Amino acid sequence: MNQTSINWQPTILENDLLKIEPLLEADFNELFKVASDPLIWEQHPASDRYKLEVFKSFFDGAITGKMAFKMVDKASNAIFGSTRYYDYQPENSSIGIGFTFLARDYWGGKYNRPAKHLLIDYAFQFVDKVYFHIGATNVRSQLAIGKLGAVKTKEIDFETNGQLVPHIEYVIEKESYLT
Repeated sequence: MNQTSINWQPTILENDLLKIEPLLEADFNELFKVASDPLIWEQHPASDRYKLEVFKSFFDGAITGKMAFKMVDKASNAIFGSTRYYDYQPENSSIGIGFTFLARDYWGGKYNRPAKHLLIDYAFQFVDKVYFHIGATNVRSQLAIGKLGAVKTKEIDFETNGQLVPHIEYVIEKESYLT
């Protein structure tokens, strides 16, 4: 497949619980209602992302990147979070999945794990490796990604709000992926 023709923002990925759909400008208010809970961000490197001006910058970056999604509960049709692909590297046959957050009512794996599987399954149609970069203090997300079979590869610093913040890089390789 021609690498430039890959659509990293497919119209819909879904299972019996949820839909993953492209994030739109019109989703801002509903998604901010979810994101405005400070407890969602307490272990996150950007722990102030519950604030309107901080979230607005995050949201704008998601829209501009054209690889972001809203996560929708099929039972209620409510937006309960967001995620995105990032850092597509055709020469490395890899892409990242991250910037994920969920409303606290959706924590615990029932929704996050199937959502990640949908994204990983889609990505493995085009690449051989999927990376995840998780803040070093975000133990909750580190445990969740480990349950998917991701393997820690290294520690790396990412810029967050103008500061270098320690993150841990994880990878899932297509050849060892367990659905």
